[in-house]
Amino acid sequence: MNPIFEFLFGQYEGYATHQIVLEITAVLFGLASSLFSMKNSIWVYPTGIVSTSIFVYLLWQWGLLGDLIINGYYFIMSVYGWYIWTRKVTPTRYTPISKTTKKEQYISAGIFAGTLLFIYAVYDFFEKWTSWTAYVDTLTTALFFVGMWLLAKRKIENWLFLLAGNIISVPLYFYKGYTISSMLYIIFVFISIAGYFAWKKRLNNPQETGIIA
Repeated sequence: MNPIFEFLFGQYEGYATHQIVLEITAVLFGLASSLFSMKNSIWVYPTGIVSTSIFVYLLWQWGLLGDLIINGYYFIMSVYGWYIWTRKVTPTRYTPISKTTKKEQYISAGIFAGTLLFIYAVYDFFEKWTSWTAYVDTLTTALFFVGMWLLAKRKIENWLFLLAGNIISVPLYFYKGYTISSMLYIIFVFISIAGYFAWKKRLNNPQETGIIA
């Protein structure tokens, strides 16, 4: 076997074929969801629900509690975000892209701190503090929890939290042995940057109505 291929994908040697197929499927739907988010399209949520549903199943099998909780939360936020994004605030205007208010910043800080405590308690209860990755996992979970809540609220700052979480997740997932998912997070890093500037352009557009394809 090619040494580079072995280095990148040797971790999958003991995996069942259906697990690899499911991970690839979840990754493709996750990529589609991220692209739809960048384009301000409502399809971010249907595709995201498919991706997170598959990942919840896989992560339960792999015993990765923090990642499982992240994706379970994604599923809930996808349903909530789907409602928020399609809710009309006026007869001709949907919930628009906006910046966070002071109140929302306090709520974001509360979600971040609360998530850290919650994930700590989960890992402690299941005695999962067996590797340094558990501590990093706790941090990324908090970042993604805030990012997904802000995405559902259509706040431009969501991209900053998702960007930070994506950057950390690249080496984290590779170290855990999930090369395909690690590659996805590399793409997510660039999408997060592009998404921020795409939303910023819409934010500064006085004609923005919040209408989504």
